[in-house]
Amino acid sequence: MDANIPQAAASAVQHAGTNSGWLQMSLVYLGAAVLAVPLARLAGLGAIIGYLGAGIAIGPWGLKLVTEPQTMLHFSEFGVVLMLFLVGLELEPRRLWALRRPIFGWGSAQLLGSAALMTLVAIPLGVDWRLALAASLGLAMSSTAIGLGVLAERNLMATSSGQSILSVALFQDMAAIPILALLPLLALDASDVAAHQGGGGIAAAKAMGMVLTIVLGGRLLLRPALRWIARSETPEIFTAAALLLVVATAALMQAVGLSMALGAFLAGVLLAESEFRRELETDLEPFKGLLLGLFFIAVGMSIDFAVVLQRPALVAALVTGFLAVKALVLWAMARAMPTPVAERPVFVVLLAQGGEFGFVVYQGAAQAGAMDAATASLLVAVVALSMLATPLLLIAADRVTRRYAKAGGPKLEEISEPQNAPVIIAGFGRYGQIVGRLLFANGLKATVLEHDADQVESLRKFGWRVYYGDATRLDLLRVAGADSAKLLVVAVDDVAQSLALVDLAREHFPQLTLIARARNVQHWVELTQRGVQHIERETFDSALMSGRSALEVLGFERHEARTLAMRFRRHSVAQLHEMLPHYGDRARLISLAKAGRQQLEDLFARERQDRSGQHPGKGWQSPGDS
Repeated sequence: MDANIPQAAASAVQHAGTNSGWLQMSLVYLGAAVLAVPLARLAGLGAIIGYLGAGIAIGPWGLKLVTEPQTMLHFSEFGVVLMLFLVGLELEPRRLWALRRPIFGWGSAQLLGSAALMTLVAIPLGVDWRLALAASLGLAMSSTAIGLGVLAERNLMATSSGQSILSVALFQDMAAIPILALLPLLALDASDVAAHQGGGGIAAAKAMGMVLTIVLGGRLLLRPALRWIARSETPEIFTAAALLLVVATAALMQAVGLSMALGAFLAGVLLAESEFRRELETDLEPFKGLLLGLFFIAVGMSIDFAVVLQRPALVAALVTGFLAVKALVLWAMARAMPTPVAERPVFVVLLAQGGEFGFVVYQGAAQAGAMDAATASLLVAVVALSMLATPLLLIAADRVTRRYAKAGGPKLEEISEPQNAPVIIAGFGRYGQIVGRLLFANGLKATVLEHDADQVESLRKFGWRVYYGDATRLDLLRVAGADSAKLLVVAVDDVAQSLALVDLAREHFPQLTLIARARNVQHWVELTQRGVQHIERETFDSALMSGRSALEVLGFERHEARTLAMRFRRHSVAQLHEMLPHYGDRARLISLAKAGRQQLEDLFARERQDRSGQHPGKGWQSPGDS
């Protein structure tokens, strides 16, 4: 991802104009996508294979409607940049910090383990160790676009395998600068090594400085700048500002040789807790989808079938060999990681493929003298073919998983029989189980959906009738009886999935009454803004009960402690509703919070004085009735 976006865009337009015009090229790209993607989905192959097939069809080895695919490949890589920005918006800084060990631990295990094993395999076959290492580093990378794209398409980002794939992808992006700095040192010509010595340290220092600049500058400037732009109340300018933010961050990272996608991801994380998160997602989602589609089309066009046809056996051996080596490393990782058995095939397939960064590695290796141009071209074709094979491998993995589940072990097929219970409970973990037990104890029926396969297995052993399925899928909600049900309990653990389920239910099943679990105040605010009336913060009442117990231990009568706790609850809920219109104005929120706390303390202080007057000499240790 080292292309200069404005130059690439201008070059793409210029090239299109020299052939049949930008309008005609747009017709070619959009027409190919509109025809190929629905056909691929109809065949059960997924959208990505449709885009790749469209690229092959219109490229130099198809209808020859496009003869220079590299220009569009560089330009459309910006779709990957936008995707990482939107992924960052879903990861608050504390959640990213919680992923630090998977990122650096499992990320380095995948990259270094795969590269080392492939190098050790290549050296006995007569390959020079420097060439073997350079080639292995490129093949060890995975496609962020395909990996995260499939996770989004299957709604698997919140699963353990989805978080693991994201962690490995982030580490690969961070490893970009060290790999590029290492390539000159692997040059087959010693003079090239001497010419590049010392450059790696300087590049690393520049990269670190740029990351710190983006993080510190982003925390200080991004929110005030977006707030100022939002006050103009001009939607198209806010959209332009969102694109400018992503382009500027990507350009800064590209200037120091780092992954543009990594810079955009950092910008997204910095805005994950801001009031503009949903607006940014809404504005950028269409651009991301369009550019990602163009990226996959460009990958299909860029496959050099001349190299493939010249040495088909070698290409097939390289694709099969490096996929097998990476799959071996990844399967060992999946067994060591907390990845459910049902999710391991997707984890392995999505990270075993080659990635778009491999194109950059081999281009840089050829320029640095670490490999010749013919070898670089061969490896680029190998990476592209592995990306093309990934959707097909996913289909095969799904079939193997279903066959394995059918042959032995508990059957975890998604809910398929229509249900008619008046209540649907989405999520049956520690929160949903309490709701379900109360309903079942009172003779009420409920359809329970749970997305965690291991959790479903465990619950069924205890006699619970739990269905395996993703409640954020419209088709499964219909099967679960959402058209006729009266109540939907949103008890899923993940905030993003919770909000997605609420949006889906309000749009398609307006008759449903929603009762939702809120992880925190931010989640409560977003649910309230969506019109959900029955919301309970998951730790609030348990903490309040602990506070009530503390009052009793300190001498308060039980009924008095209960009254005070309920009064505190009513005050807290009322204060949240008072603060809701001002959410996003930090100064106003702080002021209201301080005023509310003082108001509550004054109220309780007056009541203590009144009780002291009614019971002289006993003070707060023998409070009277309220």
